[in-house]
Amino acid sequence: MGDRSIQKALVIGDGGWGTTLALILANNGIETVLWSAFSEQAELLNRERCNERFLPGVPFPDALKVDADPFHAAEGAELAVSVVPTQYLRQVASRFEDALPGALPLVTASKGLEIETFKTPGQILTQVLGDRSIGVLTGPSHAEEVARGLPASLVVGCDNEDHGKLVQGAFSCESFRVYTHGDAYGAELAGALKNVIALAAGMCDGLELGDNAKSALMTRGIVEMARFGKSRGAEVSTFFGLAGIGDLITTCTSRHSRNRGVGERLGRGQTLEQILEEMDMVAEGVWTTKALFGPESALGSVSMPIAEQVHAVLFEGKDPRTVVTELMTREPAAEMDGLA
Repeated sequence: MGDRSIQKALVIGDGGWGTTLALILANNGIETVLWSAFSEQAELLNRERCNERFLPGVPFPDALKVDADPFHAAEGAELAVSVVPTQYLRQVASRFEDALPGALPLVTASKGLEIETFKTPGQILTQVLGDRSIGVLTGPSHAEEVARGLPASLVVGCDNEDHGKLVQGAFSCESFRVYTHGDAYGAELAGALKNVIALAAGMCDGLELGDNAKSALMTRGIVEMARFGKSRGAEVSTFFGLAGIGDLITTCTSRHSRNRGVGERLGRGQTLEQILEEMDMVAEGVWTTKALFGPESALGSVSMPIAEQVHAVLFEGKDPRTVVTELMTREPAAEMDGLA
């Protein structure tokens, strides 16, 4: 197991994934505070000792407490983990602006891109909290499985090697293996972009296109992700590791995947408005797609035909059945165009 060099940790965000990461830290013997945005929710979680909404039946260990006060929650923390949906992160981070010391190691476990700015969660945190070392914990990791002790492997991307090893040591246990990686920005882009491809994979399921079509789409999707990442200065290899293809496989195939589920319902003929009205949790891929084709993305000449078609279905009312024909009849191309 990793080196438990910290005694106390803070996890910001009491959703399914935030609660899961808090459970891991607490079960590793680290005193952990899970921050909730609402005092009533914090009281409920402390009283019930379980997050019944997101992880029913998974009990809290004694080392896990819930708090709604940013300063009290952060007091004495030696590691802070941000697990806030990307579109709400800026607002939440501002509440911790004076509560988190500049030297405190910080890691984000959110996936997505801010619509208005095209910034990743790590970039948002840097902008709000000031220049500091920020790691990125990402990879194939559905909370429903991890919280129940099923094996999972993730990667922590961090420019600071010591910071990365600290995060690795805090989280590593017999069911949760963490690798280190130096490309934090690439890891964040991979975690965001795979949700766009997962929407397309879900459409394959909804249209009942079969295994061959879905496999082809996932493979071509990872090329699109890597192509875009390279254009932004990320390492191509990052997209072929846990942060990229690993997370993509899980998100495109799992029954737990919200993004794949949204795509499947689109493929069956439902509108985006109908789907979002009925959803209880966030499907980041919808907003990442919007950000990808927004004014701040600098997409330029980067070829992303699958992502383009997903955007057309989501925001232009395009029929998913038309998308299949258009993708299959594009001009012939070399498999790895744009990656050399």
